[in-house]
Amino acid sequence: MSHTAHIPSHRKPRQRASKSALRAGVAGGVLSTIAVAGAAGPAQAEAQAEPVTQTIEMPTITAGLSAAVAASAEATQQIALDLEAQAHEAAAAKSAAKEAKKAKAEAVRKAEAKKKAEAAAEARAEAEAQERTERASRTAERTTLSAPATASTGSSSGNSAPASAPSAAPAPSSNASGSAGAIVAFAKAQVGDAYVAGGTGPNAWDCSGLVQAAYRSVGIDLPRVSQAQSTAGTQVSLNALQPGDILYWGAAGSAYHVAIYVGGGQFVGAQNSSTGTVQRSMDYDRPTGAVRVL
Repeated sequence: MSHTAHIPSHRKPRQRASKSALRAGVAGGVLSTIAVAGAAGPAQAEAQAEPVTQTIEMPTITAGLSAAVAASAEATQQIALDLEAQAHEAAAAKSAAKEAKKAKAEAVRKAEAKKKAEAAAEARAEAEAQERTERASRTAERTTLSAPATASTGSSSGNSAPASAPSAAPAPSSNASGSAGAIVAFAKAQVGDAYVAGGTGPNAWDCSGLVQAAYRSVGIDLPRVSQAQSTAGTQVSLNALQPGDILYWGAAGSAYHVAIYVGGGQFVGAQNSSTGTVQRSMDYDRPTGAVRVL
């Protein structure tokens, strides 16, 4: 027996190959894990340091909103068009009413002018008819008066031959009667016209302007103012008036108002701004005197 046989050995016993391989595999895996962790560490830290910039997409509502805005704009435009149309219609109606009022006023004016012209023509016709009647009456009177004179002359001469009749005296001028009738007709045709101080027609008068125009219609020129017109002719009594005579209020030569006597106790005159041109009874405002121009 060897002298070392009973001495215990200090060497470790051999391990099996499989266990050695296992240990080698575990060690390799740990080292790999450490290496991977070491490599990933800086990248992970860098990734954590970078801010998140992720974009979130919101739902799209542009189509519906655009349609609503378009519909609202269209409605607003329609309202504006309606208001504009209403404004045009109102303006047209106002203009039409104004034109109608103007046309009506013009028609009334023409109707009044026509009425006055007809009244003046009727008055002239009546005056002419009266003048013809008076002329015929005067002719008949002259014939009646000349017949006895002729018979008397024939008897006194003793001759059988008829004596020539003496020439008749000139007949009174008929212009006075005819002119008076025309003056009266003119004055009556102005009844209803306005009174305007200084007015000389054709649709507005003052008192002396109307008298002057009436006499001018028969070719007679009178002074313009009432003071001068009150002495333009022969003074006559208010109890012996004839149509066409000039009536005056106030003293002769300083009269403050004049008018035309139209017969039947009435006169026509441009009185004042309240009454205008009127035909009134002399009892309405008794004149002071009268003058006869014709």
